[in-house]
Amino acid sequence: MEKIYQVVVDTGGGWVIYPVPLTYVLMLYLAWRVRRLNFDLFQAITGMAFLLIVLMLPASPGWFVWSVPFLVLYQAMSGRMAVFLAAMFSGLYVLGTLLNSQIRLINGLGFSPREVLHLNPLIEGRVTSLLHTTMIAIGVLLALRIWREGIRRNDFFRQSRKPFVIGVAGDSGAGKDTFANAISGLFGAHSVAKMSGDDYHFWDRQKPMWHVLTHLNPMANDLERFSSDLISLADGKSIQSRHYDHHTGKMSKPIRIASNDFIIASGLHALYLPILRNCCSLKIYLDIDEGLRRYFKIKRDVSERGHSLERVLSSFEKRQPDSERFIKPQANHADLVFSLQPIHPRMLENLSDHHHLRLKLVVQTRRGFNELSLNRILLGVCGLQVDMGVSSDGGEVRMTIEGDTSASDINMAAQMLYPQMLEFLDTKPEWQDGMMGLMQLITLSHISQEQTKRFI
Repeated sequence: MEKIYQVVVDTGGGWVIYPVPLTYVLMLYLAWRVRRLNFDLFQAITGMAFLLIVLMLPASPGWFVWSVPFLVLYQAMSGRMAVFLAAMFSGLYVLGTLLNSQIRLINGLGFSPREVLHLNPLIEGRVTSLLHTTMIAIGVLLALRIWREGIRRNDFFRQSRKPFVIGVAGDSGAGKDTFANAISGLFGAHSVAKMSGDDYHFWDRQKPMWHVLTHLNPMANDLERFSSDLISLADGKSIQSRHYDHHTGKMSKPIRIASNDFIIASGLHALYLPILRNCCSLKIYLDIDEGLRRYFKIKRDVSERGHSLERVLSSFEKRQPDSERFIKPQANHADLVFSLQPIHPRMLENLSDHHHLRLKLVVQTRRGFNELSLNRILLGVCGLQVDMGVSSDGGEVRMTIEGDTSASDINMAAQMLYPQMLEFLDTKPEWQDGMMGLMQLITLSHISQEQTKRFI
């Protein structure tokens, strides 16, 4: 412990800086900034901290022993160059320590390697200094490689550097909030910051301007502030936002929303502006069947929000032109398009029935994903019927999925397809039954793919 305080930087005026404790504190700060650690990242940060301490202190065999397990783990996960560098570093460290030590034998006798070699004091000093310099150089190189391979390329570390932003757009009643909540259930509420486009309406429901404009018109929404807030969250900053209460039709007082590892921005115009699309790591559009959308919206607005049936039906006709003009074109900018469709459309005619709707899910993506593996798992594990088509240039994949599946089947499929991604989630994901669970699974596939692209 005395050697820790032998390395000092005199700043004058009686003040000194101890680089060794300072380096260790900085490494602790690095670990704290990551917030979420898996074993690989934990051992890489800890091993790098011990290695830096060994490099900064005079030769202490005991300290070197502490760094050996971390060097062994690094060699096991890296290539031959890592083995060679670690062996060179260890050999030079041992040799340098022997040259400055008195060796004791079992019979009580002892000798000094320096005395055995009969080196000239001047030459001995140069040899020792050369060994130490070479060891420091290799140690620094090892630390840099551990930083690059064990820390910078770790999924947990990369996520801490830049939040993953998911944009979810779709027409009114398409299930944006339901889908956003389902995706949030995968990561855990502690890892997600959510934004809703409804919170950026210019006026309360009672204002007369709604007789002139619909919510689907961009002019009725503060998209500039929506973009600014999303940029701030993506930059790791907190925002102040109001919440639109659908029951009262009024805005709440501003509340603070802190940035997080995952940001979900959902709304009618989440993909409308180029700047919003540029912020998103993954862009999703919910293109629900029109008859099914009306069915869900009538049940939601009448049963949950207290609107009259006549008002809801009237809003369909009033909003249709704005939907065609402002909302549906956003699907052209999406990386992933989900379309829920009824297998038997006649079942939508009676709103009072509580029957189970049989649905099929149509998935379109322009980025491609592991659709072949997913196809096999959905058939073999979930027992679903899957029809898949790929465009001639391979740029677009379309899957049509029918059948019923459970959350446990979805969980098993995820464990088989994305074991590393499930570790990254750092919590037990909340999978859902049916088509929403499939949407969760396919979204997770795209998130995993986008995380891998961060290497590029």
